[in-house]
Amino acid sequence: MIDWLASTFHLQVTPAQVSAAIRAGVYVALGIVLARLAAATVNRATRHMGAQERVLLRRLASYAVLLLFLASALREIGFRFDVLLGAAGILTVAVGFASQTSASNMISGLFLMLERSIAIGDIINVNGTVGEVLSIDLLSTRLRTFDNLMVRIPNQTMVTSQITNYNRLPIRRFDLQVGVAYKEDLAKVEQALLDIADRDPLCLEDPAPLLIAQGFGASSINYQLSVWAKRENWLELRNRITREVKEGFDELGIEIPFPHVSVYSGSVTEPMPVRLVPAAPSAETPPGDGPS
Repeated sequence: MIDWLASTFHLQVTPAQVSAAIRAGVYVALGIVLARLAAATVNRATRHMGAQERVLLRRLASYAVLLLFLASALREIGFRFDVLLGAAGILTVAVGFASQTSASNMISGLFLMLERSIAIGDIINVNGTVGEVLSIDLLSTRLRTFDNLMVRIPNQTMVTSQITNYNRLPIRRFDLQVGVAYKEDLAKVEQALLDIADRDPLCLEDPAPLLIAQGFGASSINYQLSVWAKRENWLELRNRITREVKEGFDELGIEIPFPHVSVYSGSVTEPMPVRLVPAAPSAETPPGDGPS
């Protein structure tokens, strides 16, 4: 086979070159196998670490082993690394000027990994984009939104933007805004809201529920009921506490008013009377054809 290729393409292939090529191929194959083995070993040894640290160490181990065997394979076929180093210096300067944004993203990615403000699996909000962190790479961070879209955000944007992490702390608070009619007994209303929070098993006792009077509104006296829940129960509590307040107020006869407008004429206390007048017949309607 080698003799046929040499004769076809007029190549002068010596046995030493064939032997070097075979050794290079063996180095490449062995490097691929050992790189996968190194990645699996690092993955098992770092089970106690976070997901992002495990991914980073696994990639570093795999790439290091693979590059080492690739360099050995290139040396077997006569590749000179001193020439490569000289060319790499010139190429690095040229690429540095052309890829300032990429370099900034790489540095920002290192900051994200070292700071550990976010991790794989966290639910975050970046400039209005909410999603789950899939990976934190050197150049960008990938999110999966709740409608199953993949969003790639440059690391420089991640570092310079305000990030809200919904998974970092173990508990969260929900603030329910509720208004009651002016005629209601406020002591009864306040006790009813606190009782509803105490009866809900998802509301934490510490921190305790908090009731804040918001003041007088256009058609109601407004309150804020603040309740705490475990992070995994927050959404369920948010959905059910509103229903519980509505049902509790209905049982106690407490009115939750809706905005309305009262029209007065001449007197502050007496509403303006309204009288309905039947419509006049149209001028085009012949006499006797109107309503009887």
